Amino acid sequence: MASPEAFPDIRAALDVQRRAFTAAGSVPAATRRQRLQRVIDMLVANADAFAAAMQADFGHRPAVFSIANDVLGALGSLKHARDHLETWMGDDARPSVAPFDNFGATAWVRYQPKGVVGIIGTWNAPLFTLFSPLACVFAAGNRAVLKPSEVTPQTAALVAGLVGEHFAPDELAVITGGPDVAAEFSAQPWDHLVFTGSTGVGKQIMRAAAEHLVPLTLELGGKSPVLIGQTADIHNAAERIVVGKTLNSGQLCVAPDVVWVPAEKAEAFLAEAREIFEGMYPDVAHNPDVTAIVNEKHFARVEGYIDDALRRGARVETLGEAVEKDAANRRLPLRAVVNPPLDADISQFEIFGPAFVLRTYDELHDAVAQINAGARPLALYYFGADDTERNWVLDHTLSGGVSINDVTMHPALHDAPFGGIGASGMGHYHGREGFLAFSHARSVYSAGTHDPRREWGMLPPYSDNFAAMIRAAVTP
Repeated sequence: MASPEAFPDIRAALDVQRRAFTAAGSVPAATRRQRLQRVIDMLVANADAFAAAMQADFGHRPAVFSIANDVLGALGSLKHARDHLETWMGDDARPSVAPFDNFGATAWVRYQPKGVVGIIGTWNAPLFTLFSPLACVFAAGNRAVLKPSEVTPQTAALVAGLVGEHFAPDELAVITGGPDVAAEFSAQPWDHLVFTGSTGVGKQIMRAAAEHLVPLTLELGGKSPVLIGQTADIHNAAERIVVGKTLNSGQLCVAPDVVWVPAEKAEAFLAEAREIFEGMYPDVAHNPDVTAIVNEKHFARVEGYIDDALRRGARVETLGEAVEKDAANRRLPLRAVVNPPLDADISQFEIFGPAFVLRTYDELHDAVAQINAGARPLALYYFGADDTERNWVLDHTLSGGVSINDVTMHPALHDAPFGGIGASGMGHYHGREGFLAFSHARSVYSAGTHDPRREWGMLPPYSDNFAAMIRAAVTP
């Protein structure tokens, strides 16, 4: 890692905000709402410009998806925080210490801002992964410094320019740059650090943050599985999985990665999935509704997974128009890799592209056992009409979140926590849980007007009566 002197802007941004935070003291609700509203106004006024920037960064990304996913997704988080922050802010009364509560002693928890929060976004949702966590950061009264992904440079530059127009640098700032900048960014003594990205990079972020004991929110990913039960409507399951998997061409952290289906229903599922995909995307290579793989590196990675599976003898079904590999166009059909070896690349790594693994099972318990043998995913999906089976799946699996009879929907819950567990991350944002994540819960005890300890013999020199009272209190 380069010396801190090589990145003076990062530490300067942090120091400016920390001085302003300390000088300001309490952050009233009106100030928090006003900061949130300025972000909202910035996104609303520049929605088309942001969509154009993401189009340029991806090579092709439908404007309607960029606005729906990134602009509206972020606006939903920001508006929910704006409209609810006052109900989150109040002191939380707690029982006081007996017997002093009988003499007027009280207690409460006060939720105070931590200070300055660093937010490192990612390229696949370059606005959402910055501004959705920022909603809770601002609602909690903090200041923030954003680090957009260098993989989407046009979007990063636009974010930096517009934030500079709408905010003083002691409230909200943006640092741009490549992996070396991100590494130094993660090594700063933030009061909290948010990172969205891969599990591998998340480990590096955690190691860097440990130097200053910085608390973390890590939103990572993993091989989010789908369990199709015997009672599932195969057409409905296929449609919702294809719709979810083709959003952003599978370049979403909660995209379904592995689909488990009863062995006798696998061919029916594939037939339904093919028909649904072809109905939505009758052609692929020049379809304006198909998002391109973001760059040549990721295009080669996705194609490498498919080639590796083919070399290992796996069956690969192309759902839709087969296209020539074109690193310039980078629009791909959806492909299903059926029962590949467990050591195949596509079995080991998050796909993050328009492909999924289809695995068959005879007993649902066996599928769940294989899921549980791997790392805990960011999302898990279940399709079926059997409530007992659904509850069994929920009770016998762990994931960041769950959608039932649909995919990719639970992150849209603005009043429920979004985050991972284990290898898929830690911490949450969205809603009150996000507000709490970026607040310091500070316990406060306030003594009553009378202290009975001396008259009760509770102060030195201790009496035999007090010793007996203490021993009598030791009960099961």
